[in-house]
Amino acid sequence: MRERTNGQLVYVVDDEPIIASTLAAIIKTQGFEATFFNHPLDALKAAEMVAPDLLLSDVIMPGMTGVELAIHIRQMHPECKVVLLSGQGATGDLIDKALNDGHQFDVLTKPLHPSRVLDAMRRLLGPASGTSAD
Repeated sequence: MRERTNGQLVYVVDDEPIIASTLAAIIKTQGFEATFFNHPLDALKAAEMVAPDLLLSDVIMPGMTGVELAIHIRQMHPECKVVLLSGQGATGDLIDKALNDGHQFDVLTKPLHPSRVLDAMRRLLGPASGTSAD
């Protein structure tokens, strides 16, 4: 795990490596720091050492759902923003249960265009550190 610099840090978590790495690369082009993980437990361990400003996570993954991951990271870092990526109908029940338990997350439905992800990030975080808001 690398040390955090001055930029806003985004953790991208998806069990599909191409999705996680591509989203992280796109996010980096916009001036944000981004680290991707293919296993939610790896992201959770990383969050114990370095707090992300935003968690961008798939919902359905092996070992731990994105909802569970978001709850755990928010318990450690309440200021962390969360955007969940939902590609399956079954995710609605998980998200509804989390909402009923008092956890509010932004949700984007797959398939999605990267501009939707970036728009959601900017809405939650503002512009990337070091970029101008001309």
